[in-house]
Amino acid sequence: MAGRNVVGPTALRMMLGGHLRELRERAGVTRSDAGWAIRSSESKISRLELGRVGFKERDVADLLTLYGVHEARERDRLLELAREANDPGWWHRYGDVTPDWFDAYLGLEATAELIRTYEIQFVPGLLQTAEYARAVARLTPSGVPTEGEIDRIVALRTRRQRVLDREPPLKLWAVIEESVLHRPIGGPDVLRNQLDALREAITRPNVTLQIIPLASSGHAATGGAFSLLRFPQRDLPDIVYLEHLTSALYLDKRDDVEAYTQALDLLASSSPSPQQTDRELTRLLDRLAS
Repeated sequence: MAGRNVVGPTALRMMLGGHLRELRERAGVTRSDAGWAIRSSESKISRLELGRVGFKERDVADLLTLYGVHEARERDRLLELAREANDPGWWHRYGDVTPDWFDAYLGLEATAELIRTYEIQFVPGLLQTAEYARAVARLTPSGVPTEGEIDRIVALRTRRQRVLDREPPLKLWAVIEESVLHRPIGGPDVLRNQLDALREAITRPNVTLQIIPLASSGHAATGGAFSLLRFPQRDLPDIVYLEHLTSALYLDKRDDVEAYTQALDLLASSSPSPQQTDRELTRLLDRLAS
């Protein structure tokens, strides 16, 4: 599906929050004083500046006045950004089957130009077949979902994958443990179809896949799965996404991002090259057939 790589509301909130933080610091205003100015708290200002919550136009207008931003064009630009940031993304309609903490990731994924990911448990979501995604959905720790909920989870997963077909397409670089491709989630037939789908996916110029062999003696990414997202907007920093059982972390501090970037670089350089992936997938398919 072709289409422009537009900026989603999650990214817009982060961009506006970053602008407001810079303006506040430049004006020498504390978070506490800024919170008082909008009839709120220091923690609310912190959440606004991180792009974690929506913006009220009145609050943004009051903050701009407090920070000495009086030029009409600049005020109008930032207030328009606040209005756009409050528009729900397409994924909002799936809020009944996704946890609140995952909404931010969906918004960032829709805006990113590059996602590098390391997986130890499942095939990356953007590469999952519908049948595999359905089997994964049945493993939810929060209780057995209904068939209707599973259908919506699979529909969401399929809709997310359009980022690989947009113009320009998202670039996905995944490094996964070979054990992921041995795990018969959904049964042998589902796994076989998933491996076939991966063989097809790696023919795309925007998809890179590396497989860490079972015999690997160890590597730098010992803390579990994570993703690194990069955006085309200069206002947005790279973000590391770490998902836990009941929550997620979003890291954008330079030291954190550099540490995870180095871990991914080490994983990629110490794993078999992407050119060997098709041969490895063929081997695994042959193993299933025997």
